[in-house]
Amino acid sequence: MQQVKEIAIGILAAFFFGFTFIFNHSMELEGGSWLWSASLRYFFMLPFLVAIVWMRGGFKPLTEEVRQAPVPWLSWSFVGFVLFYAPLTFAAAFGPGWLVSGTWQFTIIAGVLLAPLFLTSTGVRHKIPLISLAISAVILIGILLIQIPQANTASLQTILLGVLPVIVAAFAYPLGNRKMMEVCNGRLDTFQRVLGMTIASMPAWIIMAIWALLTVGLPTGSQVFQCLLVAVSSGVIATTLFFIATDRARTDQGKLAAVEATQSTEVLFVMAGEMLLLGIVLPSSIALAGVGVIIVGMVMHSYHTMLVAKRIHLEDIESS
Repeated sequence: MQQVKEIAIGILAAFFFGFTFIFNHSMELEGGSWLWSASLRYFFMLPFLVAIVWMRGGFKPLTEEVRQAPVPWLSWSFVGFVLFYAPLTFAAAFGPGWLVSGTWQFTIIAGVLLAPLFLTSTGVRHKIPLISLAISAVILIGILLIQIPQANTASLQTILLGVLPVIVAAFAYPLGNRKMMEVCNGRLDTFQRVLGMTIASMPAWIIMAIWALLTVGLPTGSQVFQCLLVAVSSGVIATTLFFIATDRARTDQGKLAAVEATQSTEVLFVMAGEMLLLGIVLPSSIALAGVGVIIVGMVMHSYHTMLVAKRIHLEDIESS
């Protein structure tokens, strides 16, 4: 059942990731600036990650890795963290939580399409796993079904400003994550990698905080508290869990796609969370049908991953 563990970890990460969309929506309803929502999350993440890495004695290896390749660390951390989270918080200012979290699931397709950008251990480019792509498309159909009832009432501006930035984020997150895995090549653990990427992206967050200070002033106490919750739940717990799962699956593009597809369950958690915390009404029958399609897609991904792992295991036995 080893091959299922990565998917289970991915779903658990999706649960904690879901708080991002719920609290970002809540902060926007209260009038908080997206600039503070984005930068404060990473400011709050930093001390937690420093404490974890320090207790595990991981500073020296991390420092050496960054010194050997400062440009890849700075560039791919910017892609994986800044181009991921800044667009998400920006989109929250123009679209409701369902639109942002639903559109974010495009990362399922993006993750599969990125495969040719990476090389195998023999120097050959990965091929797009077509079966994983087909299954991911099933999940995407479920996401679209969820959005249909609300999309009928959304303005063109809401759709453009609430969707396009999220599509950028959907490509940036898996791209930055995979490129940093490639740079580290297993020499750092997940906590070290997340801390390194957080530190490397810090100049961008500082600039955004200064921008926010000059344009909207200091954040409210409520926004600071909610950003702290997002930093712990999504920034530390969810990111670490997700990176652990992708690290375990990084040598298998099909399994990696299945792990990244677990993020589709965020929609379910966000939907439930907004109903409980923000008073969102029960979704329509079409949206609930979309939830069912997502669950079917996740089961298909899990089943396909198990079949592939079983086939590889049998091939290893026969070759030995």
